[in-house]
Amino acid sequence: MTTSQGEQGGGADARREPTGAGAPRPEERLEQAVRAAEQALIEFEIAVETFRVEVENFSRLHEQKLGPMYARLEELDARILEVKAERSGDPEDRRRADEARAQLAPIPGVEELLNGWMDGDGLYPEAAAMLTDQPVRPPQRVRPGEEARKLYRDLARKAHPDLAQEDSERRRREEFITRVNAAYARGDASELRELAEEWAAGPQPERVASPADELYVRLEWLARRKELLTAVAKELEDSAIGGMLRLAPEDPDGLLDEIAEQLRTQLAEREAELARLLA
Repeated sequence: MTTSQGEQGGGADARREPTGAGAPRPEERLEQAVRAAEQALIEFEIAVETFRVEVENFSRLHEQKLGPMYARLEELDARILEVKAERSGDPEDRRRADEARAQLAPIPGVEELLNGWMDGDGLYPEAAAMLTDQPVRPPQRVRPGEEARKLYRDLARKAHPDLAQEDSERRRREEFITRVNAAYARGDASELRELAEEWAAGPQPERVASPADELYVRLEWLARRKELLTAVAKELEDSAIGGMLRLAPEDPDGLLDEIAEQLRTQLAEREAELARLLA
C-alpha cells in the first residue's frame, strides 16, 4: 500500500467513524421516546384536570348562585297551576297542579338529616373539608386566574407522579399533587406559590436510565394511561355542565351571569302572571 493509498483509506475510516460514534444507541432512542411520551401525557393530564376543575366549579357555583332562583321559578309555576285549577275546576288541571307541587315537596326528614351536607352525588366538598379538618374555601370563580393557572401548570410539570420511577417517590408526588389540585380548584395563587417553594426545597431524585425491557413496559403503561384519560375527558365533555361550558369557553363566569339574568326575567314574568290570576 502506498502512502497516498493509506491516507485515502484512513480518510475513509475517519469519515465513517463519526457517523457510527454520533448515532444514538437503540436504548437511547427508546429512552428519548419514553421521555417524550411522558411529557405529552403530562400535558394531556394538565388539560384534563384543568377542564375537570372548571366543570366541578361551574356545577357548584351554578347550584350556589342559581339554585334559589330555579327553586323560586318552580314554586311560581306550581302556584300558577294551582290557581288555574281552582278557577277551572278541571280534573286535568288539578292533576297537573298536584304533580308540580309533589315535585317540590322534600322527602320528610331528609333535609333535617343531611342539613346541607350532601346531595345525590355525595358529600359537598365543603362538608368533606370540615370532616377532615381542612379549611372550607369554596371557589369564587369557575376558572381560576391566570397566575394560578400558570403556577399550577408549572408545578404539575415538575411534580407529576408519572415522572416517578419508584413507588415511594410516586406516593410522595401523588400526595403533593393532591394539594396542588385542591389549591388550584379554589384559585388560590398564594397557596400555589407556597407549594412551589416547598417543592423546590424538597428532594429531587435524579432520573435513572432504565433497561430496554423496562422502557417498553413504561411505554405500554403510558399508552394505557392515555386511553384512560381520553375516556375521562370524553365523559367530562359529554356531561351537561361540560356542554354548558362549551357555550362560553372564553368566559364561563360570564355565562353564569347571563343565565342569572335570564332567570330574573322569567321570575318577573311568572310573578306578573300570578298577580294577574290572583287579581
